[in-house]
Amino acid sequence: MSRKLILALLASVYVASCSAPTMPPPTAAPARPGLAELAAVAPAPTPTVSVAPTATLEQVIAYEMQGAFAFFWEQANTDPTSAGYGLVRDRYPGSPGISSIAAVGFALTAYPIGVEMGYVTRAEAQARADGTLDTLLNMERVNGFFYHFVDMKTGRRAWNSEVSSIDTAILMMGVLTDGEYFGGDTRAKAERLYREVNWPWFVDASRHMFYMAYRPEKGFEGHWDFYAEQLMLYILAAGSPTYPTDDRLYYGFKRHRAGYGDGEPFIHSWFGSLFTYQFSHAWIDFRDYADRQGVNWFDNSVKAARAHYGFAIDAQARYQTLGPLAWGLSACDGPKGYSGLYGAPPSGYDNKAHKVDDTVPPYAATASILFLPDEAAQAMLNYFSIEPLKGRYGFKDAYNLSRNWYASDVIGIDKGITLLMLANYEDDLVYRITMRNAHIRNGLERLGLQHNPPKP
Repeated sequence: MSRKLILALLASVYVASCSAPTMPPPTAAPARPGLAELAAVAPAPTPTVSVAPTATLEQVIAYEMQGAFAFFWEQANTDPTSAGYGLVRDRYPGSPGISSIAAVGFALTAYPIGVEMGYVTRAEAQARADGTLDTLLNMERVNGFFYHFVDMKTGRRAWNSEVSSIDTAILMMGVLTDGEYFGGDTRAKAERLYREVNWPWFVDASRHMFYMAYRPEKGFEGHWDFYAEQLMLYILAAGSPTYPTDDRLYYGFKRHRAGYGDGEPFIHSWFGSLFTYQFSHAWIDFRDYADRQGVNWFDNSVKAARAHYGFAIDAQARYQTLGPLAWGLSACDGPKGYSGLYGAPPSGYDNKAHKVDDTVPPYAATASILFLPDEAAQAMLNYFSIEPLKGRYGFKDAYNLSRNWYASDVIGIDKGITLLMLANYEDDLVYRITMRNAHIRNGLERLGLQHNPPKP
C-alpha cells in the first residue's frame, strides 16, 4: 500500500482519548518548527465528547521526531569547558550524570536529521558534532573501543561498565554519519576515530566470533554467536581500511530459523526482542541486498515484525495492553525495572527464552514503520491517544495497562531508533547519507552482500 494511501485512510480514523491531542492542527504551527518550538504545544480545551478529534499520521510522526530530537539536543553536556562536552544522557530523568556511548551514536545521527528537518541550523549542528568528536578523541579507549557507560562530565568509565563491541559499533555509525554529512574537519575527525578501532582485537579467533564485552578486570566476555542487532558490527569491521576482518565472522554466527504460528520462518534472535531486528537497519539499507546464502535482512525483519503483530493479536484476550493497536515486545523499562528479556516468539530453541508481562514499549512498533507501515501507523495513533504516555521528548518508554503502570523515563537508544527509522520512512534521510559512505559500501561488498542480486 502506498504511503499516501495509508495517510488518507488514517485521516478518517478517530482516536479515542480523554483530551485533545497535544500536537496542533497543521495550520497552527509550521510543519518544521525551530528548537524553541519543540516543547509540546498547549492543548486546546478538552472537548465535552468521548472521542477526540482525529490525529493524522503526519502529526504523530512530527510529534515523535521533534520530541526525540529535543532529547538528544537538550540532554547533552553543552559546557564547552567540560571534558564530556557532547556526551548524551543514557535516559531522562533517571540516571543523572550518566551517558551511554550508544546514545551518543544516535545523537550524532540525529544532528543531520535536525538540520534537514529545520530544527537547528547546519552551523549549530556541525558545531555540536565537532565538539562531540573532539571529546571522543580525547576519551579513554581500549584498542579504539569505548566503555558502555561514562560520566557525562569527565568522559570516564562509569559503573565499572564493560568495553562494548556493539555500543562502539552504534557509536561508529553515528561518527561516520556526521563525517559523511558535514565533510571537512568533521570528516577528518570521524575518519580518525573509525580507523583507530582495532576490530580483530575483539574477535575470538578460535571460534571466529566477536566477543560481546571486555573488562580489564576479567578479560573478554560473551560471544555474538546468535543473530541479534549486530549486523552493523560485521559491516563496519569488514570495511575498515586499517583493521579489517574477513567474512567468517558474518557467516559464522548461528542462523536459527523459526516462525510464529503459521507465519513464515525467519532468522530470529534469542530473546525475540523487536529492537534486534531494527537497530542495524537504522543506518544500513538492506532492502535490495542479499548475501551469499540468499538472506535479505530487510525481508527477515518484515517477517519478525509480522510475528510480533500476530502474537499481540493472539495475546489480547489474556492481557489489557497487547493487541493490534499495541504490539511489539522489546527491551525496555517495566513495572519491575529495565528488562532485556521482553520479546515474542520465536525465541531460543523452544520459544521459552522471551518474557511477556503485558509491558509494551511504543518504540517497538514505531520503529517498525518501514517493515509494517499500516500496522505501525495504527499503533502510533493509539499511543498518541494515551496521555500518560506523552511528554516533552515524545512517547515515554513503555506502559502496562494490566498493572496500571506507565514509565517515567525516556531512554536514549529507544528515542534514537524511532527518530532514525521515522526519518528513513519519510524520505530515506539517514540512508541517503550512510549508504554513500565508502567504508560501509566496502564492508557490504567484502561480506558478499550484493545489491539487486540476480534471481536464482
